[in-house]
Amino acid sequence: MTERKLIVQPDPDALALYVANWIVKEATETDGVFAIALSGGSTPKTLYQLLATPAFRTRLPWQSIHWFWGDERFVPANDPLSNYRMVWEALLEGAPIPDENIHPIPTEGLTPEAAAELYEGTLKLFHGDRRLGGRNPLFDINLLGLGDDGHTASLFPGTEVLKERTRWVAPVIGAKEEARITLTYPALESSRYAAFLVTGAGKKDILKRLMADDPALPSAHVRPVGDLLVFADQAAVG
Repeated sequence: MTERKLIVQPDPDALALYVANWIVKEATETDGVFAIALSGGSTPKTLYQLLATPAFRTRLPWQSIHWFWGDERFVPANDPLSNYRMVWEALLEGAPIPDENIHPIPTEGLTPEAAAELYEGTLKLFHGDRRLGGRNPLFDINLLGLGDDGHTASLFPGTEVLKERTRWVAPVIGAKEEARITLTYPALESSRYAAFLVTGAGKKDILKRLMADDPALPSAHVRPVGDLLVFADQAAVG
């Protein structure tokens, strides 16, 4: 069983600064291509905004970093609910990132099922293998959120996608008002680092359950091939 390592910072800003420096360190110390899977939500937004500042923009090897999404709401890219739009406005728009290094989940002009299939093809083409293996993880860093119900990405409690172990990407329909496209456990777990970002007193109870490995939480079943980290602020830890 992969052991979770809890890393606590005083507040959300300190947490974002710590994680930003960690990402820079990992990216600059890795030769060749570096892949990051992004999470939506307010906690990572602070991190993305920090990475876009001059202090970090000059330190990241943008040419070698590829950016992916762990999940997406099935809405147009310019919709306020879009994870892609949030990341674009917070990070990508102001950074020197080659267009070919940005890999959003498609959400327009096709069905959720077709979108999932197309994004899985994108991941396989990037990975260079149709199978996920421990020696060659899909992602170097996989940033994950922790929902109040214990979901991560769009892996919600009680949904059929939790049983998926073959497909890399799947549609999630009916769990929320809008359809979702999510990476499945196999894809999320093909990571050198899987890192939860958790802030705020409102996450104290669910974080405690995650650290206790509560089997009722979808997030508790993420077992990366590499290290499993939980970055949290003091309010979330309690």
